[in-house]
Amino acid sequence: MSVLAVILLLAVLIFVHELGHFLAARLQGIYANRFSIGFGPILWKYQGEQTEYALRALPLGGFVGFPDDDPDSTIPPNDPNLLKNRPVLDRAIVISAGVIANLVFAYFILVGQMAFVGLPTIDYNPGVIVPEAIAEGVAAAAGVQNGDVVTAINGKPLGASETAMNTLRQTIESSPGTPLQLSIERKGQPVNVTLTPKDESGKGKIGVKLQPHFKTQPNGKVVYYKHPSNPIAVFTMASNEFQRIVVLTVGGFGQLLSNFRNTAEQVAGPVAIVATGARIAQTDFASLFNFTALISINLAIINILPLPALDGGQLAFLLVEGLRGKPVPSKIQDGVMQTGLVLLLGLGVFLIIRDTVNLIPQ
Repeated sequence: MSVLAVILLLAVLIFVHELGHFLAARLQGIYANRFSIGFGPILWKYQGEQTEYALRALPLGGFVGFPDDDPDSTIPPNDPNLLKNRPVLDRAIVISAGVIANLVFAYFILVGQMAFVGLPTIDYNPGVIVPEAIAEGVAAAAGVQNGDVVTAINGKPLGASETAMNTLRQTIESSPGTPLQLSIERKGQPVNVTLTPKDESGKGKIGVKLQPHFKTQPNGKVVYYKHPSNPIAVFTMASNEFQRIVVLTVGGFGQLLSNFRNTAEQVAGPVAIVATGARIAQTDFASLFNFTALISINLAIINILPLPALDGGQLAFLLVEGLRGKPVPSKIQDGVMQTGLVLLLGLGVFLIIRDTVNLIPQ
């Protein structure tokens, strides 16, 4: 049931995104003849007065279709209500509306969380959990195991706070070639491990994944602070949490771009996201509020990137059109967008296969 709930949640986020595009077009009087969740073969459809609504087989996104280039359309090509005949600003509003819809939806999800559940905070336990000791890495060779809790390094306790992970990481990175003594708690028993970080471009590495991402859990439990019946405080807390998530998400994408080699494996596909959401739903259902807002904000930021087949790619073409006074030739736009769509679908399939394999017990 938790898996189905998360799949439904992701479908809702896709629906919100596409609804943003659809409403931005229809409210401006622009024709929109298709509203689809998913890609590929149609599983279900309904033909409305102006629009075909459909669910498709590949749940990797969705789209709103316009009759501009539909050979079966009976609308005259010079009709002012075709999207391509509208000014750049009108088209930019339609294209960016999906991103705006996801951001607005995320904010109001957080408002609901603050009103009914509260602000999530972590009651930290001492030390840092090792979510994964990479096989054949320095840590695994020294005896570090998945789930170990590092409580001290070189005799210095890491303490119980959100800074513990950074302290451990910085100590390791600043000690290439220098033996380190780790004090570990394993299933309630103390274990001492000595290891020497490898020197990689001047930084010490021991082969453990400490960077927070979907699969990482902090060493502590989530508790909720609920402000009693104060609407102003609720909206303020939601705004602060929204800003925090946006800043962290943008920072994560920046780190991915600047250090792709070491962070690419942390990119989560649909299977990993569903698995993580299902685990959250089973252990702490209230955390799904924050999880939903996080995914919605990620979806918005991904779509605004200036990449082919994404909203940001189309906005980039509009920017070029605005600067040069005429649109980029349609053959170039179609070629770039089709290539981008193939690459995007290919990446989605790759992530699905990789994450599915990772879920299989070794």
